[in-house]
Amino acid sequence: MAKPTPLSIPLLFLITITIAIPSTSAKTFRCTTAGATCQSIVDYLPPNRTTLRAIQSLFSVPHLYSILGANNLPLNTTASTPVPPQQRLRIPFPCLCSNGTGASRGRPVYTVVPDDGLWHIAAQVFSNIVTVAEIQAANGIPNPDKIEVGQNLTIPLPCSCDEVGGAAVVHYGHEVAAESSIEGIAQQYNVSQETLMQLNNLTGPQDLKAQDIIDVPLRACSSMVSNNSLDYPLLVPSNAYVVTANACVKCKCDNNTANSMLQCEPAGMINASCPVIRCDASPNLFLGNTTSSGCNATTCSYAGYNTTIQTMLDSVSTCPAPPGPGSSATTLNGWRLVIFINAVMLCLLFV
Repeated sequence: MAKPTPLSIPLLFLITITIAIPSTSAKTFRCTTAGATCQSIVDYLPPNRTTLRAIQSLFSVPHLYSILGANNLPLNTTASTPVPPQQRLRIPFPCLCSNGTGASRGRPVYTVVPDDGLWHIAAQVFSNIVTVAEIQAANGIPNPDKIEVGQNLTIPLPCSCDEVGGAAVVHYGHEVAAESSIEGIAQQYNVSQETLMQLNNLTGPQDLKAQDIIDVPLRACSSMVSNNSLDYPLLVPSNAYVVTANACVKCKCDNNTANSMLQCEPAGMINASCPVIRCDASPNLFLGNTTSSGCNATTCSYAGYNTTIQTMLDSVSTCPAPPGPGSSATTLNGWRLVIFINAVMLCLLFV
């Protein structure tokens, strides 16, 4: 192997340093539907050891179970649970689209403490999921060096509410890990490379940089939630759950295949005043329970909530579908018929 020349050593050092420098490029996602609102998620890798309670407070998340659901953590996980440095955690938040981009709606709100600066807040407190320029723009700060102790700053997290490929999705602000590739991210989240490149204005692998926040559209499970429900559209991505209907219902999405249905059940003891939830058309069938009869399986499914929790019966056939034209079974039966006819004709010849 050839030895590195004196010139190549500083070049290698320069490349290493460049890769290690956190990205300071804009994090905004394209959102073309002005005034649209939705729920989004973004990665957060805490710089130091912390707790779920501290992260919930930092991002102004009203309920701990929202963070637990976004990360598919057990519902009985406590707020004091430690979170080690650099552990990837998904943060859920409301998104609002305006002027062609999306940003978190009203939260998180950060209160300036002594010795704070916008660079420290963006790069260290919020681990580079937002830039100094974006904090300035969101709060009307002309001089980044002039912020006041006690000043409340809105932190504009990147998000979008746009459909992708004609379908509603959950837009996920994914922090790119070192040595990641467009192909690898696409495979991991079951999305095409073309879609990733288009959403994030990537022209090739060279545009993907470590610590960038990129827009990854996550397919959501189908649901029976009606469009007049307060939580419509209830979009839950794979390997996540949400607690809804005044903390009375837990809905989870176990996988992201094309026909995956949202599975809802009572949320347990989060809210002790929750009613017993059953289907009116089948009073003995409770939310999330399934009964079978012959080839039919009927489930009491969640349909949304307004003043009360709505349910409906969802029936599916469990019997195998009959073979279609061209299937092996149909072809075999066809050959059997041909053989039978030929045998009859041979018998007639000898009569």
